[in-house]
Amino acid sequence: MTLHPEQLAVPVDECSIRLCSADELVLAKRLIGFDSSHDEGIKTCTDFALGWLEGHDIRARTIDLDGLPILDATVGEGPVTIVLHSHLDVVPGKKEQFIPHVDDEYLWGRGAYDMKGATAAMFCVMADLAALDQRAPLGIRLRLLSVPDEEDDKPKEVRGTEAAVARGLTGDFVICGEPTDLHVGIQAKGVLDVRIEVEGRGAHGATPWLGVNAIERAMDVFDRLKLLPFAQESSRFYDRPSINLGRITGGDRINQVPERCVLDVDIRYLPEQPVERVREELMTLAVPGCRVTETFRRPPAKVDVNDPFLVRLREASRRYSATDVQLVGRDGTNDGTYFLQRGIPSVEYGPVGGGHHGPAEKVSIRSLRAYRLALLDFVESVRQDAAQLTGLVHPRGIDERVDERRSLL
Repeated sequence: MTLHPEQLAVPVDECSIRLCSADELVLAKRLIGFDSSHDEGIKTCTDFALGWLEGHDIRARTIDLDGLPILDATVGEGPVTIVLHSHLDVVPGKKEQFIPHVDDEYLWGRGAYDMKGATAAMFCVMADLAALDQRAPLGIRLRLLSVPDEEDDKPKEVRGTEAAVARGLTGDFVICGEPTDLHVGIQAKGVLDVRIEVEGRGAHGATPWLGVNAIERAMDVFDRLKLLPFAQESSRFYDRPSINLGRITGGDRINQVPERCVLDVDIRYLPEQPVERVREELMTLAVPGCRVTETFRRPPAKVDVNDPFLVRLREASRRYSATDVQLVGRDGTNDGTYFLQRGIPSVEYGPVGGGHHGPAEKVSIRSLRAYRLALLDFVESVRQDAAQLTGLVHPRGIDERVDERRSLL
């Protein structure tokens, strides 16, 4: 099979594990070809992925979650388990975005960067390790989890990764293949989504002074929210929290003073900020006729910079990255928080690219090859040090209140 020049530009001689014949670029193109922004597309894509893994002598299965498949695959056995976490669903795109194409540098298409490119590289890593395990036992276990609902923004009782963690499909260290440009994301902001319901007093639009405009009143409340103390704070990895007014509902007719307005606000607070303090500050918004309700919560992600698995991953990435590999904070949340709630360190680490969720999504072909090699070198370093890495992680019970809906006021 002929490799792309960008793949050939990455030297493989220094990689401690020999690559099998699987081609991450070819596989990424196949995965992008499935429109997995809807249920049927997710099922079809997962069926293909399951067959691909089984065709490379990898133990794999699917687990049903409300009609959608969670893909679970393992290679090797041993006292240490590394989890490679990915998702096969994507956000919706135009029809032409599901026809992948390559140029001199990039692979283009929906999901190329987020995250079918990384998923393809992870699959190839599993194939490389399965071939190695047939020659000599790995001595550790690699688990690949691909979930069907990471991009789904609809409320759900249980999400795919949450269900997998509850079933014990965990390990000692988790790598989520989200886009990071070969840097390592060790922090992610927490999520506290709230609904602000504001009451006014109706009147005729020609005499607004006889009423109280609920929309104007709601805007005043939102302006106060942005000035709360937590919203002004910064940290080593972040300039500020994120506050987004995502949806406004209010008013019935243009010639009426609106009696009610509802704001849905997405708040991403810093890992160092206690969520209870953020809640307390939100409670100061309380005025007669104003109610604030929590609609979704997810804790922040934070991994110790000296974590021994993290140190080894960063060293492996540095061998193949064109720039110095930084430890970074991520503004968005990720499914790794479900592992972190159990005391299992989880980081974000993915290839170079851009345009995710947009009309021109791309991933660097060279970085896909570098990503694959870095993961293999990381696995080899864990294999060599398995004895000293065994037993460092002690999974704990989960906080069942994490996604509880509650009134703050």
